[in-house]
Amino acid sequence: MNLQKLSRLDLNLLVALQALLEEKSVTRAAQRLFITQPAMSRVLQRLRQQLDDPLFTRTGNILIPTPKAQELQLRLPMLLDGILDMVTDGEFDPAGYVGEITIAVPEFIAISLASQLTALLNKYAPGVILSVSSETDSVAGELSAGVLDFAIDIKREITTEVTARHLAIFSPSIWMREGHPLAKKSRVTLDEILQYPYVQYYLLIAKRVSARTDARFDRALREQGRSRSKAMVTNQLMTAIETICASDCLMVSAKFGSGMERELYRIVTKTYPDDLPHEGTVPLVLLQHKRTLGSPIHQWLSEKIVDLARDMENPHEPQSMLFD
Repeated sequence: MNLQKLSRLDLNLLVALQALLEEKSVTRAAQRLFITQPAMSRVLQRLRQQLDDPLFTRTGNILIPTPKAQELQLRLPMLLDGILDMVTDGEFDPAGYVGEITIAVPEFIAISLASQLTALLNKYAPGVILSVSSETDSVAGELSAGVLDFAIDIKREITTEVTARHLAIFSPSIWMREGHPLAKKSRVTLDEILQYPYVQYYLLIAKRVSARTDARFDRALREQGRSRSKAMVTNQLMTAIETICASDCLMVSAKFGSGMERELYRIVTKTYPDDLPHEGTVPLVLLQHKRTLGSPIHQWLSEKIVDLARDMENPHEPQSMLFD
């Protein structure tokens, strides 16, 4: 080991580089580390000299990492987490942790889970700032790069460097407003629910939506030679909910939780029709990169997220998750 060369490297520079890689902005990185923007600019200049690379180019107000910086982005989080673990003695106390935790959660889950997680953090770890986004298309790469700490998603194939922990299992149901012609029926049939138009809410975030896009429900209907009428296709959760509350439109969802949709939006849910074959359950998982498995804050938070999801999955009353 070249200790002489290591002695010339300021560890604070690596911390600053991690902040720059995450924020893609000198101003925001400076705010993260509680220093001034000119001071962060000087740190970036020192980093460029130490690493003999420009590290970033600028496009508008965004810093774009060079290939060298992208390589460091894959290795640096593990290194810094290892150093933090080494210098942290005794039992982890979340109340003393100060920092940002980033998590990608589809909107239909975040609407109930994120609020409960924030309340928990305010009580037990007030120094944590929770950054929640809804984009889940590129979570594997962002978890690997350290841009994300966690992601919640439907279970699917993913890189072996990312762990997937079970959160909940959902089963299909149909949403409608209180007062809907079908609302007082104990069970609904396929013929009955196909008499009404549908709001198709995209289960996962999509930049553009199209009425031509088939959902699970459409494919199941087509196998029986049937189809449904669509009144709206959207990736906006509140738009979808307000539409079914103001019309006779129906929406496909998945049952779980504590009745949030009834209390807040006066929504009635019905079990999926027996005469329509469907996927019995849909598993939801918590994604986390392997390098963070030994991090005390990540260990503590992952347990809390799993506990919250378990409470939502096994309540006294059924709730619903959008499922189209």
